[in-house]
Amino acid sequence: MTLLPHALLRLLLPALLGFVALPGYAFDEFITRDGHRLLEGSQEFRFAGIHAPELHRIEDDARGTCAADPRGWGQYFRWPTADEQTNWIKSLVKSGHRAMRVYVLSVATPSDAECGRETHILPPAEPGAMPRLNEAAMVHYDRMIALSEQYGLRLILPFIDHWKWWGGREQLAAFYNESADDFYDTNSKTYAAYQDIIRQVINRTNTITGRAYKDEKAIMAWETGNELKASTEPFVRKTAALIKQLDSNHLVIDGTYLKVNKFALDDPNVDIISNHFYTTNDNNNPEQVLQDLQAIDGKKVYLIGEFGLRDADGLNAIMQAAVHTEHNGARAAGAFIWGFRGHRHNGGFYWHKEYTGHYSYHIPGFPEGEPNEERKVVDLVRKAQAQMAGLDSALPLPAPEPPVLRAIADPRVRIDFMGAPLGRRYRIERATNMAGPWKVIGDNISDGLQEYRPYEQALFRDTGALVPGQMYYYRVIAINESGESDPSNIAQVVLP
Repeated sequence: MTLLPHALLRLLLPALLGFVALPGYAFDEFITRDGHRLLEGSQEFRFAGIHAPELHRIEDDARGTCAADPRGWGQYFRWPTADEQTNWIKSLVKSGHRAMRVYVLSVATPSDAECGRETHILPPAEPGAMPRLNEAAMVHYDRMIALSEQYGLRLILPFIDHWKWWGGREQLAAFYNESADDFYDTNSKTYAAYQDIIRQVINRTNTITGRAYKDEKAIMAWETGNELKASTEPFVRKTAALIKQLDSNHLVIDGTYLKVNKFALDDPNVDIISNHFYTTNDNNNPEQVLQDLQAIDGKKVYLIGEFGLRDADGLNAIMQAAVHTEHNGARAAGAFIWGFRGHRHNGGFYWHKEYTGHYSYHIPGFPEGEPNEERKVVDLVRKAQAQMAGLDSALPLPAPEPPVLRAIADPRVRIDFMGAPLGRRYRIERATNMAGPWKVIGDNISDGLQEYRPYEQALFRDTGALVPGQMYYYRVIAINESGESDPSNIAQVVLP
């Protein structure tokens, strides 16, 4: 019997098992490092994907902006539902993702209450004390880790942001009347608070799995932070040493970007060197891959943590460089295009529009995203995933599982359903008896609108000749090029 390489077997499993998800799947081992390679067991571990920053916290752009936020952008945030997190992680894994980097832990800001938002990191209970983890927030973080373990997704988890978007170093420093730059000063109160956050997180017991985070195999690596471009040698050395002291199971990523620090290459506690490519940084090109590999020179694993905000051909050139470029046998372990948003609980997708005009990508890609080259971007990522697994091209997508139909108040006003992972279009059916017969009232319905606004729009309305007082039954079927799902749950309603 011919034995398949582990990476190839993982990619083929959905097809071998009839496109069925793998509930209860548990990883057998932690991801480890062998020089410039990542290993899953004895097999090299490589990955490509679309960066999913919001598996644990959502920017709800459809709500508009909060004028009370003095930072000028005033985002609204919300915690994901269990259905949403499950849907997103299934979408990623079923489309070929083996690993995912998420965004940072958010830090409280003075405008949070006025903007109706919560954060992961709360101010000290008393002046000068250490910050607190928000238990309500961390439960969603727990669930992200548990679901990633269940469905087979490795996680890269950065701690604190250089930037202010979710609350970062500046907001942490404000707890102690210090400046944003004090974050990098290892003698500051802010740095002491940062260290304490690391301790609290790594030692946290997951309320769903019952395991300490340091024992969770779904976690691939801790990252010192997001785009910590002012990192110093003392900062990286002390932070990496602390993480390794607390947690011997997981890898450590130096969250510096735009440069490769020699001191990080020489640090035994740093496993992975990362960079982010963007046009504003003058490095958003395939040549940067070789430059970084040459600078690292095989001493550490190399990761392209983010790149994007350019046309699909340009993204493909960088992704292909990530797949194939070598320096003395060393290649990029992984690369993530920015960025992904998933299904909303009641239908449609979350979305985000960047300053360049690019939108977040929705998997598996939709005609409505054509101006954003959405389907081309999803396809180029899936090709890279296949190449990293030793295939020439991506396998067909699994057929979708059933969507989830939400309760209906008045079908003439709106019919809401949560789209299935990998569903491209939907058929909506109505009956006057739960056993049927079923009449198609909507065909080739898409939930892939680029900028869906659920507070103002409806995915679908029943415009048929309905009789007041009559009981009606509805169901939805998801479809893609590989087939169609079983029907959704049935929702019933008496027409007002």
